[in-house]
Amino acid sequence: MNVSYVRGGFIALAVTASLTVAGCGADAEPKESQKPATTTQRSQQSSPSAAEQPAEEPVETLFTAKGQKGLELEVTEAERDAGGFLTVKGRLKNTSDSVSAIPAQTSGDETEVVKHGKSLGGATLVDSIGKKRYYVLRDTDGRPLTTTSLTTLGPGKSTAVFLQFPAPPASTTEVSFQLPTFEPATLKLS
Repeated sequence: MNVSYVRGGFIALAVTASLTVAGCGADAEPKESQKPATTTQRSQQSSPSAAEQPAEEPVETLFTAKGQKGLELEVTEAERDAGGFLTVKGRLKNTSDSVSAIPAQTSGDETEVVKHGKSLGGATLVDSIGKKRYYVLRDTDGRPLTTTSLTTLGPGKSTAVFLQFPAPPASTTEVSFQLPTFEPATLKLS
């Protein structure tokens, strides 16, 4: 195979793609009727000030698990989907008056999970009636399907988190949620 021919083909392809993308625009100047209103005016008119914004709907807390050094995990949602997954959502909060480091133990101790950084990959769901333990799902590279890159939380700060598990059978209505360094909590499933 002639390398210069292949290289030339790639260059020709890149030039063609550039010309095609450049030629995709309709008119150089939009017609007056097509011009959008000035975004600054529009955003100032349509977004109410902070005092005028409606208060956020209170979110029902399914449970709050207390951890070390003022950390708390507040779970607000546990939703089964048709694909056989259970997604748990909530907030990780620092209720202390100093910066709290997220413990490395929350990632668990599985090599494949730990090598992807701090996460909530050590969480499990325990179905004591069905005698089963459900672990956080992993992708094909071993990354946990949960919030990752957790390092520290400032005083009074919080961050949204999620965890995805295989869904227990529909007949299972209650499991124990366990996350290393946090107290266990009961999670009711609908």
